[in-house]
Amino acid sequence: MEKIKQQLKEILVVDLKIQGVAIEDIDDAGQLFGEGLGLDSLDAVELAFLIEKRFGVTIADMEEGKAVFESINALAQFIEKQQIE
Repeated sequence: MEKIKQQLKEILVVDLKIQGVAIEDIDDAGQLFGEGLGLDSLDAVELAFLIEKRFGVTIADMEEGKAVFESINALAQFIEKQQIE
């Protein structure tokens, strides 16, 4: 799961181009949206697309997305679970 977490952090910093944040500064349990990393709804759409492209898993709807996008930990657990099924 650590490899997935690292890849997710790279997506945030490199692909979403989050300003002023280094990969090593992202807390696995920290919030991604709002007061966390400051992502917004447009970032959520792009992040969902990048996750599908990189990991081959789809976030079905906004309700599922709210829980999945809670943190790096939540995203990694979701991806790992989907890849097993």
